[in-house]
Amino acid sequence: MTAAPTCVPRLCIVVIGTLLFAHPAHAADPPLPKQTHTFKTVDDLKIQADVYRPDDTKVRPVVVWIHGGALIMGNRKSVPKNLLDLCRDEGYALVSVDYRLAPEVKLPEIIADVEEAFRWLRGDGAKECHLDLERVIVTGGSAGGYLTLMTGVVVKPRPRALVAYWGYGDVDGDWYTKPSEFYRKQVALIDKNEAYNGIGGKVITGSENGIDFKPRSRFYLYLRQNGLWTKEVTGFDPVKDKTKLDPYCPVRNVSAAYPPTMLVHGTEDTDVPYQLSADMAKKLAQFKVPHELVTVTGAGHGLSGGDKKLVADAHAKALAFIRDQLKGGK
Repeated sequence: MTAAPTCVPRLCIVVIGTLLFAHPAHAADPPLPKQTHTFKTVDDLKIQADVYRPDDTKVRPVVVWIHGGALIMGNRKSVPKNLLDLCRDEGYALVSVDYRLAPEVKLPEIIADVEEAFRWLRGDGAKECHLDLERVIVTGGSAGGYLTLMTGVVVKPRPRALVAYWGYGDVDGDWYTKPSEFYRKQVALIDKNEAYNGIGGKVITGSENGIDFKPRSRFYLYLRQNGLWTKEVTGFDPVKDKTKLDPYCPVRNVSAAYPPTMLVHGTEDTDVPYQLSADMAKKLAQFKVPHELVTVTGAGHGLSGGDKKLVADAHAKALAFIRDQLKGGK
């Protein structure tokens, strides 16, 4: 679930970095113009979206990007370049959204921010930014992949399709609620006081100037080392409040109306187990929802360490899926 380059040495860079190299930059092509819009204000905090699109009035299909970072880190500014290139080349608009970060707010509030982003998108956003509401596809990586899968449950009308990169369909499995042996071995055990000293202040989205994600990454590692992520981020006890977590687990809320979905995951992911995407694919198959699980054998989180050709092929499949889903009108 790591996304910001400062969060976990060796592990965090791959979430964005792997996604970037999968689609080479076009040096001769100018970047898409960007405009920032506020879709929600809580107290004095503006929660915003960046809209990348040509400076014209043509109504364009939309790719929504939701950033990762364990719901604790990251921001809307970390947009994968291969998606920006795709949108520029195909004439799509790309909308990258922020949300308030945990643990200062809890998961229900984060989901509410995502829902509000889509209400804005389908209201003022569509009018101001000339967006095709019939052609909206949602993408995200890691925790953003989780939120992408949640949009298939909570956003109405539903997006046309979803692409979840190394995401997950539950928030209360053993992988999150029990101490991670990987993180206990990978990083020296973090002191509780150090972990909690780095959080608990002002509510942020992560896009504010001067944010240092290192303390928040240490907090995340502490949670994983001690199996406390679910309780601290969702606000619910995973044992006592299990039924309260059901609405926040996409894998438990799939129906025949769920959007067509592509899942991309590496088999050696030590942060978000590959099984999470496999379980989601199984549930989608049960309800006959069009889907594909793109498996990259030997790749870790963010497809790190995977064979370069296999990684490139996986990203190419995802981009082809987006193109196919955004063809035509209704």
